[in-house]
Amino acid sequence: MTDYLESLNEPQREAVLNTEGPCMLIAGAGSGKTRVLTFRIAQLMNKGVDPFNIMSLTFTNKAAREMRERIEKVVGHDARNLWMGTFHSVFARILRAEAHHLGYPNNFTIYDTDDSKAMIRSIVKEMGLDDTVYKANTVYNRISAAKNSLIGWQDYLQNAELMGDDTANLRPEVGKIYKAYALRTFRAGSMDFDDLLFNTDKLFKEHLEVLNKYQQRFQYILVDEFQDTNLCQYFIIRKLAAVRQNICVVGDDAQSIYAFRGADITNILNFERDYPELKVIKLEQNYRSTQNIVHAANSVIKKNRAQLPKNVWTANEEGPLIELIKAVSDNEEGRLVSNSIFQERLQHQLKFSDFAILYRTNSQSRAIEEALRRMNIKYKVVGGLSFYQRKEIKDLLGYMRFVLNQQDEASFRRIINLPKRGIGDSTVDKIVVAANDHSMTIWDVLQNAAPFVGGRSATPIEDFVAMIKRFALEVERKDAYDAAFEIAKGSGLLRELYEDKTVEGLSRYENVQELLNAIKEFVDDPERQEKDLGSFLQEVSLVTGQDEDKDKDPDKVTLMTIHMAKGLEFRYVYIVGLEEDLFPSQMMLSSRADLEEERRLFYVAITRAEKRLFLSYALTRYRFGRLKNCEPSRFLDDIDQSFIKVASKFGGLESTPPPTSQYAKTLVNGIKKTIASTPVAKPPAGYKPSADFAPSDTSSLKEGMKVEHPKFGFGTVLQMDMSGADRKARISFGAVGEKTLLLSFAKLRIVD
Repeated sequence: MTDYLESLNEPQREAVLNTEGPCMLIAGAGSGKTRVLTFRIAQLMNKGVDPFNIMSLTFTNKAAREMRERIEKVVGHDARNLWMGTFHSVFARILRAEAHHLGYPNNFTIYDTDDSKAMIRSIVKEMGLDDTVYKANTVYNRISAAKNSLIGWQDYLQNAELMGDDTANLRPEVGKIYKAYALRTFRAGSMDFDDLLFNTDKLFKEHLEVLNKYQQRFQYILVDEFQDTNLCQYFIIRKLAAVRQNICVVGDDAQSIYAFRGADITNILNFERDYPELKVIKLEQNYRSTQNIVHAANSVIKKNRAQLPKNVWTANEEGPLIELIKAVSDNEEGRLVSNSIFQERLQHQLKFSDFAILYRTNSQSRAIEEALRRMNIKYKVVGGLSFYQRKEIKDLLGYMRFVLNQQDEASFRRIINLPKRGIGDSTVDKIVVAANDHSMTIWDVLQNAAPFVGGRSATPIEDFVAMIKRFALEVERKDAYDAAFEIAKGSGLLRELYEDKTVEGLSRYENVQELLNAIKEFVDDPERQEKDLGSFLQEVSLVTGQDEDKDKDPDKVTLMTIHMAKGLEFRYVYIVGLEEDLFPSQMMLSSRADLEEERRLFYVAITRAEKRLFLSYALTRYRFGRLKNCEPSRFLDDIDQSFIKVASKFGGLESTPPPTSQYAKTLVNGIKKTIASTPVAKPPAGYKPSADFAPSDTSSLKEGMKVEHPKFGFGTVLQMDMSGADRKARISFGAVGEKTLLLSFAKLRIVD
């Protein structure tokens, strides 16, 4: 038996050896799925399968890179020949070779989200539509969702339901914008991220000889994080696997958290319907977390109805109980969490990088960051502005892209007057309109600009065209670095940034130098065969946030959203902001499916922790500029009470559990007085609003009136406060006590 099999448990070994036919690995959190995937591919290669015949799809380039390195340690350098990468990078590679079948140039440009939105804004403007109604972000998301569901612009315009939805949302022209956007990007020789999937499916559907070619090539297909695939991705891999059916998907339905990106959990829940001969193997042993963390996570996720049954367990130590931190405000939450990190680090000789603070939304980081700074705790926020999204970087990349593809409208608009050369917006609009009206490319218009823009603007345009032609010759003769340096220097961008001696200008200049350093590193990599500028630009266009994480000082506390934390692990994890309408999000309470996705998100957050887990919530929090009274999250009730303890401090007083019946029963001893005085009231036991309950107009509310609240029951208005921007009412709710409510938020029914 091969040595690497000795390190596997029985289900893992079965997953590695069972290489033929359809197979689904249900991999619980921390169950070693990356090791299993690595050894499964190594097993295939040891059996004599050519690595060129193996396709392995992941969701980040970083994951693909790490897996390839692991495989290389087992089977040697031949692992470099695997077709391994993200869906987008692998399918972009196929499209580079086959795009001509669809009428695209093989050197097509890949638009990022900003490029796509800029083009949509341009189309909205040209169509004379209201850009406050047809917001670029909204329209882009609508088009993206259509493509991920394999709905092209022709089908969109003929779909009565989609068009009806747009009309109901007061955006009846979205379909026409979609058409204009699709035609414009096609004419520009460009694809956006969704096109890389949509066009691959179209290629295989319309050109069966191409599909057959890749069906014969990819004899074994492996898909990681299968629960995060969308309809389009699943259709493509199902087509590719149709002949041999050697498809292995790995995933965990309990970690499906990307529905907002188009991920379809039914792909994994119903996979067996498409493959009746499917072999299902469950990886249930968790190697990451303590028993208390694993059991707590299990108690949460079992509340979901839509799931594949499994029993995640661990042989690790029992570990300390999960600690619950209750704070008066979001600022105090930040202070208590920071204090806890400071104390735990000193007490257990830990590094800052052992800690992570996870939150539902990016806006929550403010109070946490302020508290960490006051404690002089080093931290990094993951998910901020990407290096490749900085303006000066996108400017230089825009030049490079246009040199390679002179049909690229988005890049043309970015660079035509950068540095300034006397070509204004009206001239740019004339060029674009001329190209559209005469069915010409932008480059054709530029090369004969005088008839379209007039004499005064023609000269700087002629100079621009000559410069681009010169750069194009350099790109053909030189490697990526030498060509990029010539473009940066010859365009005048480098000089303009160098001459800006402000702090910001120096920073921008250093960023461009860092980009050139990255290109030099790309060229100097001995393992790369293709060192041209086009290859570098394709790699950059598919970079993800995690791929960019190259912090020179890695010993920092990590702050990130839970979505960003997927696939990561930390010794100590703090999940903050566990309050109703924040986590679960108010936007995710309209259906059971949405609520179950939020619960899966909580499960993902819990299972990032190895040794210690801390949960926190605040009783008040500023949201959208207003101070809001908060209630503890319902997810705290989902955790089995035996796995939680309450922090010993709460604003200098003894802490209490959330005011729910579950916690009150468990922790009544020693804290009755604190529970009784907690500022968040406990609703009347079993209280349900009246059958005819409906919030009233409170503009005429007066002292002495009787009202009904959906949680606090019936009460009497004691006092009205008309000061400030908001009207408030102090109301006595009998056994619940007095409450002061903001009338702009409170749901009250006036009884008399």
